[in-house]
Amino acid sequence: MSDITPQPAHGASNIPDSRGINFFTSDPDFAGLLKLHLGDALYRELDSQFVELGQRASGELDIWALSADKNPPQLRHRTRRGEALQRIDKHPDYVALERVAYAELGLASLSHATRDGQKTPPPLVKYALTFLFVQAEFGLCCPVSMTDSLTRTLRKFGAPELVARFLPRLASRDFDSLFQGAMFMTEQAAGSDVARIATRATLETDAQGAQTWRLYGDKWFCSNADADLAMVLARPDTAPAGINGLALFLLPKTLPDGSRNAYRIVRLKDKLGSRSMASGEIVLEGATAYLIGEVGRGFHQMADMINMSRLSNGVRAAGLMRRAVTEALHIARHREAFGRKLIDMPLMQRQLLKMMLPAEQARSMFMQIALLLDKADAGDLQAAKCVRILTPLIKFRACRDARRVTGDAMEVRGGTGYIEEWSDARLVRDAHLGSIWEGTSNIVALDIARAAKRDGALEPLRAYLLDRLGAAGLPAASLALLRATLTRACDALASVAEAGRDEWVRQAGTALYHASTAVLMACEGARLAPDYRRLALAHLVVRHKLLPVDPLDPRSASDEPGVIDALVNGRGVTLEQALQVLPEGSV
Repeated sequence: MSDITPQPAHGASNIPDSRGINFFTSDPDFAGLLKLHLGDALYRELDSQFVELGQRASGELDIWALSADKNPPQLRHRTRRGEALQRIDKHPDYVALERVAYAELGLASLSHATRDGQKTPPPLVKYALTFLFVQAEFGLCCPVSMTDSLTRTLRKFGAPELVARFLPRLASRDFDSLFQGAMFMTEQAAGSDVARIATRATLETDAQGAQTWRLYGDKWFCSNADADLAMVLARPDTAPAGINGLALFLLPKTLPDGSRNAYRIVRLKDKLGSRSMASGEIVLEGATAYLIGEVGRGFHQMADMINMSRLSNGVRAAGLMRRAVTEALHIARHREAFGRKLIDMPLMQRQLLKMMLPAEQARSMFMQIALLLDKADAGDLQAAKCVRILTPLIKFRACRDARRVTGDAMEVRGGTGYIEEWSDARLVRDAHLGSIWEGTSNIVALDIARAAKRDGALEPLRAYLLDRLGAAGLPAASLALLRATLTRACDALASVAEAGRDEWVRQAGTALYHASTAVLMACEGARLAPDYRRLALAHLVVRHKLLPVDPLDPRSASDEPGVIDALVNGRGVTLEQALQVLPEGSV
């Protein structure tokens, strides 16, 4: 037998492959932001974990994710003898990813349990780890988020005996015994109109006088369909129609005697993205459930779970965008065309900047919400109001941005990026889910207006951001620009919300998102001096996202190329350079 050594394909050296680079250390901004927001001491404790996860995310985790995407879960209704089975078989690579997320990293339990007597870490740690993990695997992050959110809702509204019974396994990191969570809310006739939910809850009394709630109905879209516990919205028989007649129930998969609860998974969905994770249709046939909180308050209680899932959607969108930007930058730095590296070409640099801006906006936004969430949970009312409005803002805008950024990154790789052997196509498919899950863009944009008017969250946010600006020590021109921009954005949303002009809520919400992220990045930039990368990004957000542009005047700003070159090449930016890209008339 002859010994034939495979030869590389002609031109293969010009097809850059990011496999093996570290998604944490190759990111020029992540470590500095974590150190800034977590403090030096906590960051030093966690640094090695982030470095390790960054390396694994581009290696074995990415390999497992590609495999799980190509080998989706399978529903087994019966055994070969005809016995009811109702089992979902997951690919071993997906199970390996579950083990990392739930057991090794504890992404679903970090906020709910202490380890080895240590204090529960701030929410930013969990979300920063998720941001890295999702750069390898998107689908699994939905069950992880729902488990985390279900646990939070149970702790907040559940009866003490229910919390005592289920919290230990929800907060466990023992992979063989921990519980996963889900949320079964969507129905065919209801959709986003939750008030039309038809699933019934009947309170039955046995001969001994014991009462049990039983659920009847169909749930149309149930992700993590075989979860150990699910939160379910249903209407008690005696409750009125409409949203005020709903109640929230905790549905266990297995009853105390070990038998399967009375509901069936009818089928699994064949989805565009998040193929690795099982989403199915559920029929409730008198399933035993436990009432959470009060009848009539079900939607309001589940809203807390939905908001946490929406925040997770924003984090995942930020992670997808960062992975896409990392891939595009890697290709541009290593691929040659027409005698030059792609990254040296001015047009490519501008395209990379267009991807980088929304990715960095989303990162600053989720980090700030995580910091505010910690304060809100400790009783800070202003922080709670800020979380209330910033959460739908990031869900609305970042999830939409991720669709474009991932598509543009695939284009940087060219035809190769359209091939499923690479990550690009999967990122594009996964990115489209964020704008649908937990409310479509229209529904979430309307929620921004509700948060502003009904819940009184806009003015606390305005005051918070203005206070941040005042304390940041920014150059006078930057301060004046950002104050004026934020004021106009807040006034615009207030006007739209007050007048009930629903047709303008998307435009007003987008403006507030851009203004808020520009403020956050500028404040970060001032604190990260002498590197003013983020201040430059803030100025560019205002310039390109909020100020008018004449599409018939193609003259490129002569003050941008030097700053753009520094940003896309991961170099520091001086204060002078950052001020150069202030919009005309600001200085």
